[in-house]
Amino acid sequence: MESDGKAEKRLQAIKAVVVGASAGGIEAMMQLFCPLPPDYPVPIICVIHLPDHHESNLAEVFQQWTRIKVQDAEDKATIMNGRLYFAPAGYHLLVEEDGTFSLSCEGPVNYSRPSIDLLMQTAALAYGPGLLGILLTGANMDGALGMKTIKQHGGFTVVQAPLEAKSGTMPSEAIKLQTPDLIAGLSGIKQRLLQLGEGHAGQ
Repeated sequence: MESDGKAEKRLQAIKAVVVGASAGGIEAMMQLFCPLPPDYPVPIICVIHLPDHHESNLAEVFQQWTRIKVQDAEDKATIMNGRLYFAPAGYHLLVEEDGTFSLSCEGPVNYSRPSIDLLMQTAALAYGPGLLGILLTGANMDGALGMKTIKQHGGFTVVQAPLEAKSGTMPSEAIKLQTPDLIAGLSGIKQRLLQLGEGHAGQ
């Protein structure tokens, strides 16, 4: 893993953040996003696994606890800075190279729709070295290939420490495929997100 100085320089180049989680993910994301300021300088795009029949109210729930603007990602919408986006239940969320979202009803990937892998892989193509990928707690393999793709395209990869995660399977599978730039508990990941915001201040 990189020195703090080198990591901070790379974080200053970040243009977007993608986050994936499954079991225990809502609680983990709450800890990460609650301290973020309303003028956070980049978009944060999230996938949490939910059953297809489960109506997602993640945007409403998170908006009650964080100051950053929270909304469901919408098909063809332009991705905006200072937004926390959630994939709607039952749809794959893709990032297009022109900076917009696409929603897809294609079949599940790794038994999941939305798929963390598909979000991360398409975002890696769109943002390259300007992408920060974060993989949190979860009980399956979704996200491992996505994190590897982010790494291959020069992005910054962060994995929650498996022993701290409510379910360590997902972080462990990602670590098997690539060496993340950072393996940390939620407090360490939260600090990186705050540093990212501070590093962009005035840019």
